[in-house]
Amino acid sequence: MSSQDGDPATTTGASDAATPVWDLNADLGEGFGVWRLTEDDALLPLVTSANVACGFHAGDPSTMRRVCERAVEHGVRIGAQVSYRDLAGFGRRAIDMDPTDLRDDLTYQLGALDAFARIAGDRVRYVKPHGALYNRVVADEEQAAAVVEAVHGYDPGLPVLGLPGSALLRRAAAAGLPCVGEAFADRAYTDAGTLVSRREPGAVLHDPEAVIHRTVRLATTGTLDSAHGVPVRVAARSICVHGDTPGAVDLIRRLRTALHEAGVTVVPFC
Repeated sequence: MSSQDGDPATTTGASDAATPVWDLNADLGEGFGVWRLTEDDALLPLVTSANVACGFHAGDPSTMRRVCERAVEHGVRIGAQVSYRDLAGFGRRAIDMDPTDLRDDLTYQLGALDAFARIAGDRVRYVKPHGALYNRVVADEEQAAAVVEAVHGYDPGLPVLGLPGSALLRRAAAAGLPCVGEAFADRAYTDAGTLVSRREPGAVLHDPEAVIHRTVRLATTGTLDSAHGVPVRVAARSICVHGDTPGAVDLIRRLRTALHEAGVTVVPFC
């Protein structure tokens, strides 16, 4: 099931009442060698889509293979979380790359993860940029075009997951790629509906009760409050909770329960 960048999907039950339908994604496979950052085995039963690090900001071949195998076991969709070549900076440092080089770096990552996904019995189902690249392609037309070229060249039917209203999703839609808007459960928003920079205090929300409350509101109304308390409409279909957030497993477990109690259906978007 896929949705263009717009309002969240709904289903109609026996009572003919519209039921909100959302995907729940998390960044996984963010380790390298002996280092482990995300609790992949505990998180996979709780999410519906896994943004798997492809080796450039985190991840290594064995980690990629293991996460793909576990994702298939749990029926979780595998997404390629592509990034700048920035292992030391965890992909959070912007790099002014030649668009052709960026396209090829992203194609390389996508193909590597897809190989392990296919060995596990599935395939890469979507693409999501990570970190600085994710933020850069909100407004950078040239780099957004490079991401779109990489995805379209690999598979013109592959969905792109990104920030609603971004240059990335606009260019992806123009190229005929399926586009899915994403909202963040644990990130602060500006009044314009973009993410508050991680360099700013309060950019990441750590209070579980606040995260759960705002996410249920988002899932049922399509709105949340900005860092300044301004209501912001977020035209999304998937909700991201960061897998490296302290207490992420308990948070996502409680969030799924709260969404269920609010009448929200949680299923993959693709």
